[in-house]
Amino acid sequence: MPTRRFVVVAAFAALMLLAVPGERWWVFVAVNALLAMALVADRIVTLAPDRVTVTRRLPAVLALGETGPLEWTVTNPTDRPLRVSVADELAPSLQAGRRRFTVDLAPRALATVRTGLRPARRGRFDPTDVTVRVVGPLGLVARQGTRSLPGDLRVLPAFPSRGEAELRVNRARVLEVGRRSVRGHGGGTDFEQLREYRADDEFRRIDWSATARTDRPVVRQYRAERNQTVLVLLDNGRTMAGRVAGVPRVEHAMDAAMMVTAVATRLGDRTGLVAFDRHVRAVVPPSAQRSQLGAVTAAMFDLEPALAESDFHGAFTHAVARFRRRSLIVVLTELAEAAVTETLLPALPVVARHHLVLIGAVRDPDVVSLAGRAVREPADAYGRVAALDALERRRRTVHLLRSAGATVVDALPGRLAPELTDAYLSFKATGRLSPRAPSPEPRAPSPEPRPRARPRARPRAPAPSPA
Repeated sequence: MPTRRFVVVAAFAALMLLAVPGERWWVFVAVNALLAMALVADRIVTLAPDRVTVTRRLPAVLALGETGPLEWTVTNPTDRPLRVSVADELAPSLQAGRRRFTVDLAPRALATVRTGLRPARRGRFDPTDVTVRVVGPLGLVARQGTRSLPGDLRVLPAFPSRGEAELRVNRARVLEVGRRSVRGHGGGTDFEQLREYRADDEFRRIDWSATARTDRPVVRQYRAERNQTVLVLLDNGRTMAGRVAGVPRVEHAMDAAMMVTAVATRLGDRTGLVAFDRHVRAVVPPSAQRSQLGAVTAAMFDLEPALAESDFHGAFTHAVARFRRRSLIVVLTELAEAAVTETLLPALPVVARHHLVLIGAVRDPDVVSLAGRAVREPADAYGRVAALDALERRRRTVHLLRSAGATVVDALPGRLAPELTDAYLSFKATGRLSPRAPSPEPRAPSPEPRPRARPRARPRAPAPSPA
């Protein structure tokens, strides 16, 4: 293909021909012949693009929103200098700093070009095609070819609550696995040892038999139970595709799933994942290994919400059949009134009968803000009424789920993961995750009390008349 230099030379020759007086056709033929000969000669000596070595180095794994390095290396295999241009086929959502570059290579030399990637979408990316263009020695022609250069990049979900997870692990109310036990609210349920009474101990912890034997107060020390099961059920249906604070709801749910997994595994509990929409899409068996967070993240990174209703009954049945041990079932979904009443609420007894159910959802801050906004124009009144109605329907939905035996966390963006984790820690500290703990019985919503009817007065018998 001709280069920009050839176009400039041809234009200059045309202008020179216009300046020549008279009709000298042989000058026109001679100039064009010289240009054609130069073009063919430059084409012959130009190196074939497939002889230029090009390599690409991508990071294997990158978290959403993080910046990673991207590097190309171009090698000149000849004994003469080369000018090489490279264009890489990269997805626009990878947001690479550059996709094209041109380098001048000395004989038998190589050049390295670096840029950065900041993905705006999670998933698997496999850039393949790279186009290489080699410019001839005269700069009049370039040879271009496309080659396959396979690459693999996995963009994992963002984990903005990582700092919150570390904070809760390091706080005084959590357990460092196998090393020490620190007191938290509820004191745990597994007996660990007897020790002397301290000023801040509860009287109900005193062991009176040991106190009588030693003639000094002795208390029982408990620790939080370990090797319990936490199963996260991630809804991947249509309601999770809606955006809250500029991010799809499923992204907030993934952040919560990762934080619960990180904290629970640090506490010695077994954590698993079931992702579902119309069908079960991914299953991670419960485990207490430190690598469980990576396994859960890898199972979620390429999930995209399906534009269909989620099958909660099928997902709950699959979870109960596969994991029979009493567990904490964490359901991450959206509290849309129609979807909850038609799909989630009828299926809830499948897991609420033998398991502890915790439901988490993210609330739209725009709706909350609109409901509290002052009315200055008639249009504001309509928006405020709609927002208040949406919040009221959401409160009714939460009430129905709690009446069915579930614990509900409805939090603003950025607070869903910490509040869900706090609820899990509360359950753990009070022993509600223990296999011996009774399951909460679903209770029907209490109806409004009716006014009691006043009893009618009985008619009295007439007094007997005197004789």
